[in-house]
Amino acid sequence: MKLISIAAIGELNELGKDNKLLWHLPDDFKRFKALTSHHHIIMGRRTFESFPKPLPNRTHIVLTRQENYPDKHCIVVESIPEALEKVKDQDVAYVIGGGEIYRQFMENVDILELTRVQAKFEADTYFPEIQPETWKLIESQVHPKDEKHKYSFTYETYVRNNT
Repeated sequence: MKLISIAAIGELNELGKDNKLLWHLPDDFKRFKALTSHHHIIMGRRTFESFPKPLPNRTHIVLTRQENYPDKHCIVVESIPEALEKVKDQDVAYVIGGGEIYRQFMENVDILELTRVQAKFEADTYFPEIQPETWKLIESQVHPKDEKHKYSFTYETYVRNNT
């Protein structure tokens, strides 16, 4: 099983503020949908609650310390090992946030799929630092700003170094 963290981050690893995204990038939403559809997605409770409704064609695994979290649209887990147990038979699973969830899963992740937004933002949630001794950039694709995208951004794919 490949575990992949997928996130859009600013130049300073910003993820969001007040449980909201800091930008609107339609092409990045399309990429997120294409990559994560028909897979399990792991997230924290606040990330799950930030969606207007569950994301279609995905199995939601929600990590929370809240007892008896009531939601019929997701699989509720209380720990990282429990979340990993739920996805062990999958080819691929995605960690989709928030900041603390990304940090907690970082040592378990095989691949980082990042959208690096070319701007700095006021934020209260951040993606963990990408350590060059741990991660190798294997693909980078620039998307310039245009009429639908206020910011230019770069899709970056990192794999864990095996050395």
